[in-house]
Amino acid sequence: MVQSANKAIAYWLLIGAVLILGMVVLGGITRLTHSGLSIVTWQPIKGVLPPLNEQEWQQAFDAYKQIPEYQKVHHYFDLDDYKKIFFWEYLHRMLGRFLGIVFFLPFLYFLYKGKLKNRKLRKRLLLIFSLGGLQGLAGWYMVKSGLVENTSVDHIRLALHMSIALLVLSVIFWTILELLYPTNKISDRISPKINKTTKFLMGIIIIQIIYGGLTAGLKAGFVFPTYPKMGNQYIPEVALQSFRNEGLSTWINDPVWVQFIHRWVGFFILIVIWYFAYTFVKRIKIKTLKISFLSLVALVSLQYLYGVLILIYKVPVWLAVLHQLNAFLLYLSCIASLYFSHYRSNRFS
Repeated sequence: MVQSANKAIAYWLLIGAVLILGMVVLGGITRLTHSGLSIVTWQPIKGVLPPLNEQEWQQAFDAYKQIPEYQKVHHYFDLDDYKKIFFWEYLHRMLGRFLGIVFFLPFLYFLYKGKLKNRKLRKRLLLIFSLGGLQGLAGWYMVKSGLVENTSVDHIRLALHMSIALLVLSVIFWTILELLYPTNKISDRISPKINKTTKFLMGIIIIQIIYGGLTAGLKAGFVFPTYPKMGNQYIPEVALQSFRNEGLSTWINDPVWVQFIHRWVGFFILIVIWYFAYTFVKRIKIKTLKISFLSLVALVSLQYLYGVLILIYKVPVWLAVLHQLNAFLLYLSCIASLYFSHYRSNRFS
């Protein structure tokens, strides 16, 4: 009975995880189409309805005209142009609200039916709700940074918003694994080695995803659209000069440095995963561990290819969105590899 209830809860969380990945995709589209600042107010209840007539559309457009993005970048927009960018931000916010419903209502149902008797599971679900609320606040905190002086959102706040989304997804996915695969005994002698390796990889991938957020926020993908060199050099002179003038702050604030770090950390991750795949894969006997580790190899190969193509073709929207989504999938496969490579007991029984 407990196992059946845990499966139902896992499938509910899985639906939420898929929707969060949808939010990641929509967030990427919103950013790349310069739609993220099109709605300048945060109205959790009233904002559910879009403008319903021309007067309301004009009011929303007039509010948008007051921010720097319109005045300095989109000053040529008419109402029809505005409606196009409004659509993506509105859809992004509505999916966020829908996510709240998808998580909250089934939670009440499972609670009412007595399916959440396990105290640790209840605490885990409350943690997920708390992180989801924090993510919403971080999103508005990010948007606010582009409403007064800047023509775009602050790149550090964007990276923070993305990082919290990654954290929420991590907790959800780990909980799903615990519910669906509650027990495990390590019978594969190389599993502890994979466990240590995966922890190292997770740390590096987290750094890389944060730098992906910084790259997006600074539009660093548009500088030096060449590979493997940046222009005619591996380390451009402009980057060295910037470092001499500004010091270590250039590593998070200078688009050239951010792109440089992002591209070479990506290459390092690729080589490390390929090396450990060559070392471990043939000797892995645990089926779930082998699948998750092979997924890691396939996804990191795709991720590296997407990154190079994005540079060469100057950040096409569809490819950049795919790159962002694949980064999250890569991290989830890393979590799966970690999970299946260590001993655990039936936590939620």
